[in-house]
Amino acid sequence: MKRVAETLGVSRSNLIERSRSRSKPRGPYKKTADAELLPLIRRLVDERPTYGYRRITALLNRELIRADRPLANRKRVHRIMQRHALLLERHTGRREGRVHDGKVAVMRSNLRWCSDGLEFACWDGTVVRMAFIIDAFDREIIAFTAVSGAGISGSDVRDMMLEAVETRFGTTRAPHPIEHLSDNGSPYTAKDTRDFAAALNLAPCFTPVRSPESNGICEAFVKTFKRDYVRISPLPDAPTALQQIAGWIEDYNEIHPHSSLKMLSPREFIRAQVQ
Repeated sequence: MKRVAETLGVSRSNLIERSRSRSKPRGPYKKTADAELLPLIRRLVDERPTYGYRRITALLNRELIRADRPLANRKRVHRIMQRHALLLERHTGRREGRVHDGKVAVMRSNLRWCSDGLEFACWDGTVVRMAFIIDAFDREIIAFTAVSGAGISGSDVRDMMLEAVETRFGTTRAPHPIEHLSDNGSPYTAKDTRDFAAALNLAPCFTPVRSPESNGICEAFVKTFKRDYVRISPLPDAPTALQQIAGWIEDYNEIHPHSSLKMLSPREFIRAQVQ
């Protein structure tokens, strides 16, 4: 048997098992404890139907930590979700490249804030428009404004800037200059807005024309906001939508696992920096 095993290049024990027909039947790998995790995973998927297995893993482990139970790695969660048809379909679309000048990310909070706008339609056809300010490091939405039946005005942007400074510093002027990156929309480029930003110690800077990737942090948030909140929420009319936005922003800041923050939410990440 030894000579045969050496000739075939296989282990002798494996050859003996095969000769005795004792080899174990192959099947999908699974653990006994998988059955305990499945109900938790199903509930999280039902609550967050747009989340992939990585974010589901992050939420699952938060619950396991609170219950003082062993953590589950993401490969195990992926296997369980795949076995029970809970995975999202793979994205197969392609995007054309655009110009991207400069780096948006920074090394700490309150060095660069990014701002942009978005819009979405309610079921009755009315359009809600929203603008927001996000920190380029910790990804927290610091301030936002939303309206229906009109566009975002320069006054709305200035109020949002003031709210952001007051939220972060408790004063009406930032203690050090902060870059404020936005596109070239008139509410941002207006002289009144630029003068107001300077009074708040914000330094306005603008992306190249037709280059949304230059403000990629905002573009990523817009995608997340529409996918994980707007598209799965009831939006019969504008008043209903406007009432929900604050809750969506709070959920994003407190709960949403962010891939660039090691699957922490923005505020979890901020608290971890302070400790």
